[in-house]
Amino acid sequence: MAKPPKAPVHLRPATQKWWRSVLADFDLEDHHLRLLQLAAEAWDQAQGAREVLDKDGQTFMDRFGQPKERPEVGILQNARIAFARLLRELALDGIDAPEAPRMSRTRDYGRRA
Repeated sequence: MAKPPKAPVHLRPATQKWWRSVLADFDLEDHHLRLLQLAAEAWDQAQGAREVLDKDGQTFMDRFGQPKERPEVGILQNARIAFARLLRELALDGIDAPEAPRMSRTRDYGRRA
């Protein structure tokens, strides 16, 4: 058995620990390792944004004295979505994907039953 790859050095220590725990529990192929890295990076990005928001709040006053949403709000939201999607792609919970495809997001309102 080959030695598992080391966690990328740019990840936070807690995320590196998570990386190692995932590799200890799951047998991942090369393409899964790339998804795992993206998920770990998304997690770290979300945590960085969360730290800024905890310190500075969700809004700031612009030069006209109007409240504006901090860019970190969007960064946090996008990173959370990316992390959740990547985990779903990796199927780390061990549950097989459903046989039926996901429902379409569009509706055909003109269709009758």
